[in-house]
Amino acid sequence: MLPTAPTYKIATMESKRQQKVARQLQKDLSEIFQREVPHLFNGAFITVTSVRISPDLSVARVYLSFLATKNKEMLLETIREKSKVLRQYLGDRVRHQLRIVPEVSFYMDDTVEYADKMDKLFHGLDIPPAPVDDEENE
Repeated sequence: MLPTAPTYKIATMESKRQQKVARQLQKDLSEIFQREVPHLFNGAFITVTSVRISPDLSVARVYLSFLATKNKEMLLETIREKSKVLRQYLGDRVRHQLRIVPEVSFYMDDTVEYADKMDKLFHGLDIPPAPVDDEENE
């Protein structure tokens, strides 16, 4: 089984530079997936949900969610196989802003599935109404 993104987010202190670079990478990778290489992934709708970048800006962890695909794990594996091509497209876009194009690793973002699971659990709870005390009504 392929590793996926953790269902919890660790609060880390990112510098302003890390945050700016992460937002730029997220924007650029989203455009690459939607406009430049959708043919590589059989028309699956790929969303870049978040990007986490190392303090030295050399490694980026990219979290993806998928629509219009049956086998998400296989699609993630295909994306990982084509990561060099995606990094090259990314390098073409950020070469004037960054000295080093970060190594990109892709992970499945399962926060939507986790939220749906939690929502179903909450709806499945049978919580009886609180008893009404006569003293509170007076």
